[in-house]
Amino acid sequence: MSHAGYSQLPSGSDQERRQAQLSASTYDVLQRTADSIQRSNQIAIETENMGTEVLGELGEQRESLLRTTRRLEDADQDLSKSRVIIRKLGREVLYNKIILILIILLELGILVGLLVLKFAHL
Repeated sequence: MSHAGYSQLPSGSDQERRQAQLSASTYDVLQRTADSIQRSNQIAIETENMGTEVLGELGEQRESLLRTTRRLEDADQDLSKSRVIIRKLGREVLYNKIILILIILLELGILVGLLVLKFAHL
């Protein structure tokens, strides 16, 4: 209590009661903090486990992508070889057509020549 600017000192039991309340309050805060730290540690462990799983899966996916890349590169090489072969076949078909046309023209020329010779002797 305050009287003319002076405060009265609390009695011994009142001070002990406040001290006990302060200790209990401090203990409660420490307990909640410890619980919070424990929950945080558990979450950190779970997060680390999930991260490890994700890293493992990413490693597997990386290997799969590398295998796929190699297969695509092989397929690309095969396609390049196929294009070369198809171009060669296309040229051979063209050469065969030209030869066929020349043979047909030659046969026509021979046929016309034979007709001319046959009708010229009549």
